[in-house]
Formats: sequence, structure tokens, C-alpha cells
Amino acid sequence: MKKTILTLLIAAASLSMFSLNAQTAPKPKPSPAAEVSAVLSNGTALSIKYSQPSLKGRTPGKDIEPMMGKIWRAGANDATVFETSKDIKVNGQSLPAGKYAFFTLQNEKGTTLIFNKTWKQWGAFQYKEADDALRIMAKQTTSSESSEKLVYSISNKGLVVLNWGTINIEFTVE
Repeated sequence: MKKTILTLLIAAASLSMFSLNAQTAPKPKPSPAAEVSAVLSNGTALSIKYSQPSLKGRTPGKDIEPMMGKIWRAGANDATVFETSKDIKVNGQSLPAGKYAFFTLQNEKGTTLIFNKTWKQWGAFQYKEADDALRIMAKQTTSSESSEKLVYSISNKGLVVLNWGTINIEFTVE
């Protein structure tokens, strides 16, 4: 009898704990997953999957990435993934169809875009230059308005824009 009562009490306690946990709403992630995609006028499907960090009062290049001379995953958490359904040209340079980790490198000359064959990686910690499929220079400008969250956009004409703080990085895909 004592064993039966003890078993029932343990079962009831377990169920109530499960019920409480099931009712607790998950906390929003500080850098939630985001994706942007487009089909270009030539039928090429492009997508960019990334985690979307927020500035929270920080300044890119000073308090938060991208830092001068350091590879940046162009997002947060996992490396940003750039995927194309067909062979394309990025700023006039060839890139075969496939998935790529997308990184940037800021330097005195401007911004280098990096499309790396190892698309599944955490941040830029395992980045290897030997796995780069393409490195090109991109146009970087400064905006008068600041974007609190990192945002990518792709137009159906192939203009890709990364907005982060007052940084705007643009490149074309055809």
C-alpha cells in the first residue's frame, strides 16, 4: 500500500512538472534565424540563411563585428549560408551552383566577400582559406540611417545588400 501511494505521488509530481514546463514560453533568441530568397529574372534561385544579431548600442567595427582585418561570418551563430541553384557571376566572377559559407573581410581597401566551400560551420572559427571558392571585392558605403538588426535583401535583378548599423555592402549576381 505504501509503495502504491509513493508511486502515485511520484507520478503526480512528474506530471505537474511536465505541465509547468510545457506552459513556459521559450525565450526569444538574441540572434534569431533569418532567411531571404529571390528568383532572378534568369530563373536562378538565391537564398541567404543567417542569424540576425542586434546592435544593442554597440558600433560595428568598434564594439562588434565586422572588425578590421578579421574574417566575419556575416551574421551570428553558424556561418551565413549563401545558396544558388545555378552557376552565377558575382560582381563579374564565376561561382558554381551550390551552398557556400559566406564571410566578409574588412580592410583599408574595402570589403572582400568570401564564398567558402565548407558551408556547415560554426562562426568563422574553423574557416580555412584553402576552401574558398571565390574571393571578390565589394562596394561598401555608409548610410545616414542605422539598421538595428543585420538585414540582407536580394532583388530579382540580382542586387544583394547587407545592412548592419550604418554599413551597407552591395554586390551583384547574374
